[in-house]
Amino acid sequence: MRLGLALGYWGRGPSATHLELAREAERLGYDSVWTAEAWGSDAFTALTWIAAHTSRIRLGTAVAQMAARTPTATAMHALTLDHLSGGRMMLGLGLSGPQVVEGWYGRPFPRSPLTATREYVDVIRQVLRREGPVTLDGRHHSHPYTGADGTGLGKPLKPITHPLRADLPVLLGAEGPKNIAQTVEIADGWLPLYWSPGRWAEVYALPERLREGFLVAPMVRAQLCDDVAEGLLPVKAMLGFYIGGMGHAARNFHADLMGRMGYEAEARHIQELFAAGRRQEAVLAVPDAFADEISLVGPRERIAERLAAWRKGPVTDLLVTAPDPATLRVLAELNS
Repeated sequence: MRLGLALGYWGRGPSATHLELAREAERLGYDSVWTAEAWGSDAFTALTWIAAHTSRIRLGTAVAQMAARTPTATAMHALTLDHLSGGRMMLGLGLSGPQVVEGWYGRPFPRSPLTATREYVDVIRQVLRREGPVTLDGRHHSHPYTGADGTGLGKPLKPITHPLRADLPVLLGAEGPKNIAQTVEIADGWLPLYWSPGRWAEVYALPERLREGFLVAPMVRAQLCDDVAEGLLPVKAMLGFYIGGMGHAARNFHADLMGRMGYEAEARHIQELFAAGRRQEAVLAVPDAFADEISLVGPRERIAERLAAWRKGPVTDLLVTAPDPATLRVLAELNS
């Protein structure tokens, strides 16, 4: 099981520690570093900055939002950074949800998200293979564009720049059973949001055998500390925000996933509290058991014991969100 560093997205401004953590992760032998985006900082610019200050560690987006860019624009970002980094790029994509897609990007959330995702990946693959002009008569993506409001002058094109790698890895963030099944079919890897090392088989309907080289790369909050309850507070804060605030009460994929993991009533209660403006109560309403199940928090001995459980399943890459170099160092030592 390889280790990766998941830096997420910025808050109010650039993080003063992200570059330091990325350099330390590379020094410790971590395989990859990942950036993300929500509705503030973008994933590719921060990753390019890290690429310029590192030399070996692989670079991933976890995740770049599909609604933010056309698939050809995303492919351009990926092939550009792959060249500049010497072939270190991995493209992680996510569909996001209706609240973000329609509220932030000002676009309709696709009524057929599976089809939209499949078409998006298809176009990116065509760009990276560069076997001919990009063509797709899709429901959500058309190349060239043939809509009634167009000029009709669109011409099929292939990238001017030759991609460094036709097989640049494409990973998908997926939470629902159908999305996960399609991810296994069309992508090179899967980016689970919450992962229970003891219950993944009952929560996620994965095939018994994944094809060779397929990446399973869940994110995990890790913190070396003496007080487990205190160490779980950032995990609960993240869960409170994702379950309560990142999605509509009627359609929140994160809350649905928490429900499938056995905490449906708790997820709805968190949503209700968050919607009522009682955000701190929503955070505190996240069960400690759930937060602990999907994280690695506590003294070294406790982390070591729990880390062993993560190795027993199909996880190939553990993407660690850690607040300090000491935690990164302990995980590197325990995983060696």
